[in-house]
Amino acid sequence: MNVIALEKPEGVIASLGGQTAINLAEPLRERGVKIIGTDCNAIEKAENRDAFEKLLKELNIPQPKGYAVTNIEDGIKAAKEIGYPVLVRPSFVLGGRAMQIVAKEQALRHYLKNAVEIDEDKPVLVDKYIRGKEVEVDAVCDGKTVFVPGIMELVERTGVHSGDSISVYPTFSISDKVKKTILEYTEKLGLGIGIIGLFNIQFIVDEKEDVYIIEVNPRSSRTVPFLSKATGYSLADIATLVILGKSLQEQGITEIYPKEKERWYVKAPAFSFSKLKGMDSYLSPEMKSTGEAIGYDKKLHRAMYKAFIASGVHMQNYGTAVVTLADEDKEEALPLVKRFYDMGFNIEATIGTANFLKEHGIRTRVRRKLSEGSEEILDSIRAGYVSYVINTRAILSGVHYEDGAAIRRCAIENNVTVLSSLDTVKVLLDVLEEVTIGISKIDD
Repeated sequence: MNVIALEKPEGVIASLGGQTAINLAEPLRERGVKIIGTDCNAIEKAENRDAFEKLLKELNIPQPKGYAVTNIEDGIKAAKEIGYPVLVRPSFVLGGRAMQIVAKEQALRHYLKNAVEIDEDKPVLVDKYIRGKEVEVDAVCDGKTVFVPGIMELVERTGVHSGDSISVYPTFSISDKVKKTILEYTEKLGLGIGIIGLFNIQFIVDEKEDVYIIEVNPRSSRTVPFLSKATGYSLADIATLVILGKSLQEQGITEIYPKEKERWYVKAPAFSFSKLKGMDSYLSPEMKSTGEAIGYDKKLHRAMYKAFIASGVHMQNYGTAVVTLADEDKEEALPLVKRFYDMGFNIEATIGTANFLKEHGIRTRVRRKLSEGSEEILDSIRAGYVSYVINTRAILSGVHYEDGAAIRRCAIENNVTVLSSLDTVKVLLDVLEEVTIGISKIDD
């Protein structure tokens, strides 16, 4: 309030300062400060679980089934009704803090008892986990019309925080039907919530191309600079003019979705695991990235290559890949590991994964597990010839092993690229096959 007293503003814009500014909107209003643009009522509609669910029902927009619970037993009951796996998180948090996918009752009890505070004032959200494609939009609403400059598709499926995912504009795999639904839902929500300015929506697209809402942020998001760069529309400027009373039409914007660009734009997350002691590099619903980089090109995989390099990923088309897989991921991972093998990579794995790969014709060097008292796999990583560590963790069974965390930490300490999502593995292989091998042939 000292700043307000000194500056004496006509009002305060709360939707351009991230979640902190959104959280300050109501205290400011209570102290007589005028909120300009998206107001406290609109913020409440988007941020309050009950109000948001009511609005979605009115607008006939689906979301994953879920409940807000205020005690452990209600959480267990909710999960049984919804069906495991479930996504659990505290309400009113930023960056997916303390968000987890839980597959069993025992793990849920542990989470509700130890990971979060839960009471009448601090409900925990328990939602059905839907595995599908994740899509994101940043949009501007002036109270009458909505403008969506671009739709971004995330490489990693649901279960990885959007801030830790690779984002691509334009979308690379969703249909025109899905895009039409996304634009319809975005328009309904912008007008229904009462947004004046920027807002962000995250969607799930399942196998049947049904579209679900994950959440609506009644504010600018971290993707605004990326999308502004990619589309050529300065979203912060457009939104500010809207907030000050100049409509989208008055700014020359007359359609909800402009023609998509003919170049590919890729946003890759940057991490600081090597500088953060004790931080696990496994990607999850809890955000861990500390920055991002952009690559763009007329070819998708070249844009990805540029983004990977800019974000600090070591791109090597030779060496050894260390592979440790959850049982549920082995079938999906098999063709990916075979691609590494066919490119000439040596493959090393712990016994369960190694036996599976050998059964399918991939020559694999067996490394004993850490839990068996051996450091063979860590010694391989330390030796300097490992290019990639591919390590996945069970989601559906909920069984996690300490070995994986130690392997990932060792890889980070020795500057080896760790891949914990098979979706990331696939695009990295696409890039290696199309870009780095092509460059090597040109050099030869």
